[in-house]
Amino acid sequence: MYKSDLEIAQEVTMKPITEIAKKLGLGEEDLELYGKYKAKVNPDVKVNRNGKVILVTAINPTPAGEGKTTVTVGLGQAFGQLGKNSIIALREPSFGPVMGIKGGAAGGGYSQVVPMEDLNLHFTGDIHAITTANNAISAIMDNHLHQGNELNIDQRRIVWKRCLDMNDRALRDITVGLGGHTNGIPREDGFNITVASEIMAVLCLSKDIEELKSKLKKMVVAYTFKRVPVTVGDLGCEGAVTLILRDAMKPNLVQTLEHTPALVHGGPFANIAHGCNSIIATNLGRKMADYVITEAGFGADLGAEKFLNIKTRSAGFSPSAVVVVATIRALKMHGGVNKKELTPENVEALKSGIENLAKHLDSISKFNVPYVVAINKFITDTDAEISFIEEWCKANNHPVELIEVWAKGGKGAINLAKTVLKRIEEADGAKTFKHLYELDESLEAKIEKIAVNIYGADGVEFTTTAKNQLRTFKKHGWDKLAVCMAKTPASLTDNPKIYGRPKGFKITVRELRPSIGAGFIVALTGDVMTMPGLPKVPAALRMDVVDGKAVGLF
Repeated sequence: MYKSDLEIAQEVTMKPITEIAKKLGLGEEDLELYGKYKAKVNPDVKVNRNGKVILVTAINPTPAGEGKTTVTVGLGQAFGQLGKNSIIALREPSFGPVMGIKGGAAGGGYSQVVPMEDLNLHFTGDIHAITTANNAISAIMDNHLHQGNELNIDQRRIVWKRCLDMNDRALRDITVGLGGHTNGIPREDGFNITVASEIMAVLCLSKDIEELKSKLKKMVVAYTFKRVPVTVGDLGCEGAVTLILRDAMKPNLVQTLEHTPALVHGGPFANIAHGCNSIIATNLGRKMADYVITEAGFGADLGAEKFLNIKTRSAGFSPSAVVVVATIRALKMHGGVNKKELTPENVEALKSGIENLAKHLDSISKFNVPYVVAINKFITDTDAEISFIEEWCKANNHPVELIEVWAKGGKGAINLAKTVLKRIEEADGAKTFKHLYELDESLEAKIEKIAVNIYGADGVEFTTTAKNQLRTFKKHGWDKLAVCMAKTPASLTDNPKIYGRPKGFKITVRELRPSIGAGFIVALTGDVMTMPGLPKVPAALRMDVVDGKAVGLF
């Protein structure tokens, strides 16, 4: 009988966070303690190692699971076992998915970040601060309408929504201001989940508090009756919002089960936003360690593409290597196997499904960064299936390692860590890295490059709405911003039901949304949800406190 992730996490004896900090050259004066096992770190620490960044990404996720975060943690632990000065940099889990279907986001098995319960619940309050900051803007704007609407805001063209860090479909579309004239101006409104708020993206793409304030000021919240953009700066509340976020800007230091340091900070969605932890945490990791192992959300077509095209530009670094995670179970699903039929050996399905991995490796190669394939082993994998993938990788000159980080922790990724180090030694991606597009290209050209080069599409079709928005954005001078594609993570196409490596398709951009504070334009494809709902049987129904200990988290 296997132990649950929570049971494994609760059995470990954590070290005081001051001891973990000491390994990084930090003293207590650099920390703000949140209890005994977690702390916020002053980003202006004196050490500066200029560490190398290693990105962990994956194939398109499936219900079978890929374990990208578990691999990230296990690889960081393996670097520690090899005596390397390393640190892990992850996103903070969103409360909604924890309560819903996804569960936690702190890794799994013997490759976890702890304290696991704290991470998956309230942690240090960063996401609560973002929720409050977001809703403060809504309250100030509605008050502005009530007090005379000096800015001539068209209440039909307010694009800023309230937010809540919970999956709650009933709040997607609401009406506010009802109940008489003292309750404000009636209008349509709605909620996003907090991690989809532009404030989350802004916080994660700001290098310091001053840049945060500058970006917040630029966020577009509405349009006037003459269709002129109205910003947070026009409302005059960027100072108050910055104040709310002051402490949330500081990265959080915790540890893994093997006491490897881990920075956990920020958590934007990877479909509607850029899906990476904060640049302030990643750059802090580069200061304190020789190697920073980090991840990007969903598959390489979303998280990695945005990490490489958006985050690196804002952060001012280039990645040294990329690890692409795949599982035999997920590849069999990409080969057409139903989730209920994944256990029996099926090499034929792998022959088809491995094309999904092939496309992601092709995509990463376009950025001129060395990569390694990590086969995340499951207990149901057979020798024949493992042998097929290893032989396919070798035949196609893809470096590959089989890993067992869930069951063995860092020990299960030693060979992967050695291969990554060797690849960096042979050709450090920080010296060869290039972006897929230049910012001075048109929005259409940038979107087309991503669709063709990363998804394998034949081209892009823009709806009439999107075409009109392209003209409007150019008029406002927004056309030289980066592009953030909002697309289903389940497929290389904009249809979540199409697995594998489809060909002969086009991507349809139905709408464009300006995230001017974050510094990108969101291109919406398909049906992307910014406020998820709970499943029929939410994970929350299994959670409880028994004898003072959390149960049911996973």
